[in-house]
Amino acid sequence: MQKFLTILAIGFLTCGVSNAVGQSASGEDIYLPEPTRSGGKPVMDAISERGSAREFADQPLDAQTLSDILWSAWGFNREGKRTVPSAHNRQEMEVYVILAQGAYKYDATKNALILVAKGDFRKDAGTQEYVHDAPLNIIYVGTAEPAKRHFSFVTAGCAVENVYLYAASKGLACVVRASFSEDALKKTLNLSDNAQVMLGQTVGYPQK
Repeated sequence: MQKFLTILAIGFLTCGVSNAVGQSASGEDIYLPEPTRSGGKPVMDAISERGSAREFADQPLDAQTLSDILWSAWGFNREGKRTVPSAHNRQEMEVYVILAQGAYKYDATKNALILVAKGDFRKDAGTQEYVHDAPLNIIYVGTAEPAKRHFSFVTAGCAVENVYLYAASKGLACVVRASFSEDALKKTLNLSDNAQVMLGQTVGYPQK
């Protein structure tokens, strides 16, 4: 009986760790739950309610919501194909996430956040004050060659709108931004000289 209770307790602890944003077995990368690919409001309702907000509650997003947001932005919805279009399917964009505890690169293949830097770098995510306290900042980075960088911007714009519609469907606050220090973000995210920070997007629960 004692052995059974011990195993049960370990199971609960493991479940709690896997469902908590910012925690994983390694304490480094974050492995997200499978995204929810159905439900939500009808698309026309979501479009009707889509809008920007610049006030966010001081409440972290749960792991499932984070997984669903990132899948909407840059996940795979069929074999080798993303949830957003890209020119010639080159997929010349990378998505980074800045949370209160660290900066991460989103790996859609593993459905995981790969740690780039530990610490609170939200002040690097944008110049607006609300960015510094919001639970989630998404950073869209273009990787196309400079002459074709406009294709990456199209992809980023589609990703931004997917997140907007998801936020509207789930009653979340959301805003896209272009006010940031690219130099600061490149340093924080350890980006190459050829990469371009295109857009930022802040998401969280609405301020009540």
